[in-house]
This record gives sequence, structure tokens and C-alpha cells, in this order.
Amino acid sequence: MRITIYSPHVYTYGAMLVGGVLKHKGYNVHLVRKLDKTLFLKSDVVIFSLYSTLHILDKDIREMVDFIKKVRKNKTKVYIAGCVSAYPEIILNELNVDGVIVGEGEITTPKIIEGDDEGLAYKNGDEIVINYPKEKPDLNHPPPLIPRDIGQQSIRGANVYIETHRGCLGNCTFCQVPKFFGKNIRSREVEDVVEEVKAFKRAGAKRIAISGGTGSLYAFKKSVNRDKFFELLEKISGIVGKNNLSVPDMRVDYVDEDILEAIKNYTIGWVFYGIESGSDKILRDMKKGTNREKNLDAIKLAKDCGVKVAGSFIVAYPTETEKDYLLTKDFIVDAELDDVFVSIAEPIPTTELCNLVLSIPKEENLLYKMHEREYKRFGLSEAEARCFDLLIHAEMWKSTPRPLTPQLYNLYLNEARMQGKDIRAITDLLFKYRDLLLNKENFR
Repeated sequence: MRITIYSPHVYTYGAMLVGGVLKHKGYNVHLVRKLDKTLFLKSDVVIFSLYSTLHILDKDIREMVDFIKKVRKNKTKVYIAGCVSAYPEIILNELNVDGVIVGEGEITTPKIIEGDDEGLAYKNGDEIVINYPKEKPDLNHPPPLIPRDIGQQSIRGANVYIETHRGCLGNCTFCQVPKFFGKNIRSREVEDVVEEVKAFKRAGAKRIAISGGTGSLYAFKKSVNRDKFFELLEKISGIVGKNNLSVPDMRVDYVDEDILEAIKNYTIGWVFYGIESGSDKILRDMKKGTNREKNLDAIKLAKDCGVKVAGSFIVAYPTETEKDYLLTKDFIVDAELDDVFVSIAEPIPTTELCNLVLSIPKEENLLYKMHEREYKRFGLSEAEARCFDLLIHAEMWKSTPRPLTPQLYNLYLNEARMQGKDIRAITDLLFKYRDLLLNKENFR
């Protein structure tokens, strides 16, 4: 049986993992990051591994799904998998597919290909049937399917993000990770991760990032298991070199001097904090479990340990006022971060943020309100204007500022416009399914 897995633009770890599981089962598996009509038509099964709501709206993906179904006339089964599987009802109403592989697919995907319904959502006439998986995988799995050109892709500077654990202890309203993977931390064995790193290196990957959401939650039981975390970093660093290893994503409440020293000694020496706002009110609304003071303390601690700090910020959260936004600008002045990322608040189905956005009339959403002040000439929404303004502001207050050239100015302007366009398209789609999404009984 020929199986093709399509992962848009980048080979995600999840797509490679499921590919490896299927290969281990004896299937002929191909993994691609570009739409390949010829390969799809030669396949018995095509799995679209989608990681963004935008992919559901992607014209090329929609047309390719329709093309496969029309030409192959059900000789090729088409499934959707990935993070978007958390809202199968939307997918099954938007795309002409045989089903959605719900949740974590290592166990269920081979069963579904053989005809088992566990882990599969599908249409039965006008009814949507969702068979949620009965168990979660323990992360002991065969080696992933590593593409030959893995060394050519770049995800925030790394060729690949290798998974070390799943789950998150947080309650952030904008994130689907705790609901998708659970709140219990499931970790892989150190040696399994090390062997996988060696395999990626042999395949041509040079820059490795390890991730599971918050890096230091690896081997977490009732507290951070520092020894296991340090052992993991030391062994991987010994394979790829510290200049080719990063553990970017960290919560400010799960770092200390020892962890930061390990990051300095065994990796490129950066951490990426999800700060999100300089307003304590917005941080409470987001259920971040932190505040302005704790964020500043964690930034200072990292700098004192010789670790560089990048921070992410979310603007236009539904409850964000002008005062809240100005407090975020003040925070950036005080923090003097080494790098800054800014995102407009994106409603992901099954999150509290999504429900909040759908509970507010569109005309009150900052994505749809036009900006009426200094950037009015650009025709930006208020959300886009805050994104653009914060990107420019952050550039001036980085630890090493760059000159705000016309090229950089236009880059940030286009970034804000693109984010606004994309998230409005997502929001419009979600309003189409507003009643479904606000009915919590439809989701686990």
C-alpha cells in the first residue's frame, strides 16, 4: 500500500513521526512538503497533516483534495490529521475528505488505514461521527521518517524541532496544547531522543531544536527533573555541538539559575519567553499564571546568567484596552530584550480565546475596527496598527537596536497587514460555525 503524507511548507515532527510508524508497519510511505499531484494520484492513502486553521481555507489544498476525489473516485482515501483535528466538525463540512484522524495519531493511524474507526471522525449521511481515541501514546515509537532534504528547511533557524515530551501545566486561554496533549507531562527516554538526534544528523540536519512546549518540563513529575534535563542537553550537545542546539521555549516560572546555566553551557544560549503582555490585567485574562514583575525578574535572571532572551507578545486580545497596550510598550522599554516577536491574537477552536472572540460582535473586534490615528493613512485595523507599532517600538528598545530603515519599516508594515488578513479569514470561518463552537458539549 502506498501512503503519502503532506505537511504544508515544512516537515513537522508529527508528520515525520506518523510516517515512521507507518513505515515500521511495512507500508510504502512518502513524506512531502509541496503539493504533488502525480504522487497523490499514485497513492492508496493521502494524509494531509495540517497545523493551522488557515490550511483549511487554503485554495490550493482545497482544490487538491477535490481533484484527488474526482479523479480517483474513492480509490484513494484522503484523511486530515494534525493539530486541526481538534475541530473535526469544521473540517468535515469544509473539505471533501474521507475522515479526520482525531488527536495524537501514532496508535490510531495504522488502525484507520486497516479499516478500524477508533480515532476517526467521518460523515455518515448528514451526521458527523467522532470516535475519540481510547488511549494516549506513551511516546515510545519507531524512528521518524526523515526526508532527504531535511537539512534544507529552517524553522526559526533550526532544521527540525525534535519532541522530548508532551503536555503542559498551563491554562493559557489562547493555547490548545493542554487540551490536545493533556496536562500530564509524558516524556521520552534520554537515549531514545539521543538516537533520534544521531539519525537526523546522518540525514543532513545540522541545527536541532528540542521542544515539547516548555523545554524544562522534560521528565517533569512533581517538579522539574533537572538531572534528566541536564543529561539530555549535554548528550545532544555532544553530538551536534552547542552552536547547533537550541531549547528555545520556556515558561518564566520554570527556569532557575541551574537551568539557565545549562542552556548557556550546552546550547546556543537563548531562551524564548511567552511574555504576551505588559499589563497584569491582560495576563490574568489570558490565565498566564504570571505577572509583569515575574516576567521582568526572569528576563534579568537570564541576562545575569549570560543567556540571551527573546520574548513574544500578543496584541489585540479582546479585553485589551489602549491603556493595556501602552503598558506593554512600557514593559518592552524596561525589559530591553534581545529579540521580540509580535502576534495579533488568533482564536484557535476549542480555546477560551476562541469562545471569547465569538461572544463579541465583530464590529467590536479590533481586527475589524479601523485605526483612526497615526497609521490611518495605511488603512490598518486597530489590531494591525498595534502589531505594526509594537514591532517598530520593540526594534528601538532591543538590547542592540537596528536602524529603522525604509526596508525594515515596510517589512513590519507588511507583516502586520498579513497577520490581520489571515486572522480575519480565520475569524470569519469560525463565525460560520459559531453556534457549534460555543456549544462545549461538541468537544472533549
